Amino acid sequence: MHWSRPSWWPGDDDPPTVVHCDELNRAQQEDTLQAIFQFVEPPVEGEPRALHTHRLAPHHKVVVSINPPDGSYQVATLDRALVDRMVMLYVESDFSCWSRYAAERSLDESVRQFLGSNSALLARRGAPMDLQVEPTERAWEMVSTLRKTSRFPGDLEMEVYSGIVGREAAIMFMRWRADHRHRPLTAAEVLNAWADVADKAAIQRDDLQAATINDLTTTLQVTPEIAPDQERNLVAYIAVLPRDLRFGLVKSLLKIPAVALAISQDKYDAVVFDAMRAISSEAFGR
Repeated sequence: MHWSRPSWWPGDDDPPTVVHCDELNRAQQEDTLQAIFQFVEPPVEGEPRALHTHRLAPHHKVVVSINPPDGSYQVATLDRALVDRMVMLYVESDFSCWSRYAAERSLDESVRQFLGSNSALLARRGAPMDLQVEPTERAWEMVSTLRKTSRFPGDLEMEVYSGIVGREAAIMFMRWRADHRHRPLTAAEVLNAWADVADKAAIQRDDLQAATINDLTTTLQVTPEIAPDQERNLVAYIAVLPRDLRFGLVKSLLKIPAVALAISQDKYDAVVFDAMRAISSEAFGR
């Protein structure tokens, strides 16, 4: 690909710009679709988006549009890996949308009035587009990024998430978020705000305790060094768990050397010793 920098190409000091790539699924597979990967996602995390040797400033956004693969257009099937790097939104027009467009463009009044009474004579809606959107690891990471950096009005949040992980997963996620009473405690809450969550921790259902335990284990595997107050909070949480869950959590924590050393202190015997004895019995088949 050999080309000069276009006059419209944004520079690093330009104000935020949306770069629109139209009719992407009518492009040639061997050149344009391969090049667009660098536009949608940089090849290396932290690197700017680019097209060949031309780099795009970080505050610029890329939007692509495609035609529906319903037989009405000659289109190419998009690479699953490319779809996985996009937020897919299905845009569909209706009469009110067209009517506003017609008024803004001052289309012929008789045409507008005729279609106002015969709106079915506009282009008919086709079957929903099969976007092959599904909940993958990359998709959930994109949801996480958007939740940290963006705010969506009303139903747009559901539409955006549906375009990343699929509608079913998006509905389940939004319902889970809406039900604050059934949200499991996080590792951060247990380790850093135990006084505020102790009562809730003691009455969590076993499935929610399992989610909290998993978050604790993962967090401590990544950051095993804990402060003295976090150490006490962790042991306090272990103390409120049912015996089988306590056994499972302690067994996992003992595999993390720094944490194992912390919870194995004599002052925690009343809480941890029973679980450790059960682990020893299991290990020796007693």
